[in-house]
Amino acid sequence: MGNQGQYDFDSVIDRRGTNSVKWDCVEERFGLKGLLPMWIADMDFRSPIPVIDALKRVSEQGLFGYAAVTPQFHQAVIDWMRRRHDWDVKREWIVFSPGVVPAINIMVKAFTEPGDEVVVQPPVYHPFFYAIERNDRRVLRNPLRIIDGEYRMDLADLEEKLTPRTKMVLLCSPHNPVGRVWRAEELRELGNLCVRHKLIVVADEIHHDLVYPGFKHTVFPTAGSGLEGRTLVCTGASKTFNLPGLHTSSIIIPDPKLREHFSAVAQASALGGPNPFGIAATEAAYRECEEWLIQLLRYLKGNLDFVNNFTRERMVGPRIAQPQGTYLLWLDFRGTGMPAERLSRFACSEAGVALDPGRLFGADEEGFERMNIACPRATLEEGLRRIERAVHRI
Repeated sequence: MGNQGQYDFDSVIDRRGTNSVKWDCVEERFGLKGLLPMWIADMDFRSPIPVIDALKRVSEQGLFGYAAVTPQFHQAVIDWMRRRHDWDVKREWIVFSPGVVPAINIMVKAFTEPGDEVVVQPPVYHPFFYAIERNDRRVLRNPLRIIDGEYRMDLADLEEKLTPRTKMVLLCSPHNPVGRVWRAEELRELGNLCVRHKLIVVADEIHHDLVYPGFKHTVFPTAGSGLEGRTLVCTGASKTFNLPGLHTSSIIIPDPKLREHFSAVAQASALGGPNPFGIAATEAAYRECEEWLIQLLRYLKGNLDFVNNFTRERMVGPRIAQPQGTYLLWLDFRGTGMPAERLSRFACSEAGVALDPGRLFGADEEGFERMNIACPRATLEEGLRRIERAVHRI
């Protein structure tokens, strides 16, 4: 589908001066100059040509009034979910949202009350914490555990901690930042627990297309019986095709009562509507850009292999949680022997690389950082060389 030629992911595109949060706000965010941005989760690759062409067509019309979600958009989402994820989605299940994070905030408001508990599995995507705490709910931490070198859910810990005020689980699948692609049986066990305790599950599956060879994403409601009736799935093309600035997501809610209540609270909260660029770009991406995704995944796997080889051959101390999906790496610098205070500022202050600090994700200790490897190989190598030089100065 789409252009069958070889796409170019090696070209370095200068994003400075383009109003890019990743590149133009890095100094303000970290308080230092000269940093190489490898933080926030957007890619330094151009989106596919069919997407760009679709945006040009919208622009050339010269009219930017209110937009509607088109039947073609819905069908593109349905076809994509069936083809890529073996899930038969009905048209009426799809609810538009300008983003996954706004939708999660609406869900917390809609399906819990102030003082209720919402489960998170840290280290995890930091807006989960904000959605809970800023809406006067309580975070119930169910930390992931490392078993045989792999991050896993601790469902015994979760079941022990549940109370009558526990109402919702925020599931990150694939997991950001540790990169786990949950196996179907893991999701089934979690689902059985949620059915037993009548918990709503919000499944953030925005990285669902970014899975490495040998692993397969399972859409949470398909993992076991009874899950479609208690799950809200957050999806979109934004991470897959580098479209986050277009603010277009699809929230898939099979259960009509959950869907109606979510929609009512979203309307009462004045959740934003669609824009013509996001609708056009998503439709083009899903219909014409599957080959681009295939080549992107091949390139990202090459980047991951490059990081593994580089760190194994040239650095002592840093460890990597091997991702099964996403373009994010969870790095552990504790093996360098630095004290906690130095670990907290090492990547930024000493290596000159802007990484997301682990404390944002609820990490229990200093020394963890999240690195974005969705960049040209030359940029990745420069970032690793900077870290290498800093490690050797310890």
